[in-house]
Amino acid sequence: MPEIAKPDLARPESRRDFDYGRFITRNIGFVTEAEQERLRNARIFVCGTGGMGGGCVLALARAGVGRLDLADLDAFELSNLNRQVFANLDTIGRPKAEATRDQCHRINPDLLIEVHGRDWPGSADALIARCDVVVNGTDDLSASLLLYRRAKALGKTVVDAYASPLPSVYVTRPGDPMPEERLGYPTLATQWNQLSPEQRSQAFLREAEHVMVHSSSRHHIDLALAGEVAAGKRSRMSFAPMVVTTGMLMAYETIELILGRHTATDCRGWFFNPYRARVEHPRNAVVAALLRPVVRRFLGKLAGGA
Repeated sequence: MPEIAKPDLARPESRRDFDYGRFITRNIGFVTEAEQERLRNARIFVCGTGGMGGGCVLALARAGVGRLDLADLDAFELSNLNRQVFANLDTIGRPKAEATRDQCHRINPDLLIEVHGRDWPGSADALIARCDVVVNGTDDLSASLLLYRRAKALGKTVVDAYASPLPSVYVTRPGDPMPEERLGYPTLATQWNQLSPEQRSQAFLREAEHVMVHSSSRHHIDLALAGEVAAGKRSRMSFAPMVVTTGMLMAYETIELILGRHTATDCRGWFFNPYRARVEHPRNAVVAALLRPVVRRFLGKLAGGA
């Protein structure tokens, strides 16, 4: 197994009056003291610390998780301010993982954090093998394929969410089909770093198809603009309440996995509809099979007409 490449491991020099016991005192009741100690001893790998990943990191840091491995290739920019919890005027232009680390240390200076940038794929096996749970916060298909394929090979569970107008969450355990298998991406025979633009486009449409078949997402977004996204003519739309809520749902699942608790979330996941105050679970197989060709044609027209 390769060594971790040049990690940036840091904790703040000044701890002031910080005391971990007082810091987590109000957690007790939601978790037991023994469970809190499990959180303190846990190690989580979060790939992508922007929108959903950043929201998840924020909750994990405040919950008292003891170690984080953070990976991100990008720097914060002005367009991130509308939704990413660690993006502010002081962090614009800074590498996301480094800025996230520094702000987490202003919450919990005892938190041990290793930061990885563009080098992380070369250390993927080592990072995944030593963590308790993997959180996928990246929207890059190549990175996601690498993360899932290696997590499956190494027996690790991945917490993720859909590219959806509604908050969502799903949990892929080692024995579950990976998203590229479950959603029918045309990528299974391709190396993670050798994807064509057509494969990326088709994978995005397969995910969008799943979201539309199994949720009411289409009622809560501008479909004309969504068509431009599908056609590659504009960036994905994103909205702070949706992104931050999704990050919190991912943090809940991560914490429950650390504590060995069971949740009803599986590899298909579910959607939270705040507009109708309800949870939307995947439809049964027969209904989904009837809807899928209709949705597929609709998405094809939407992308083609954008």
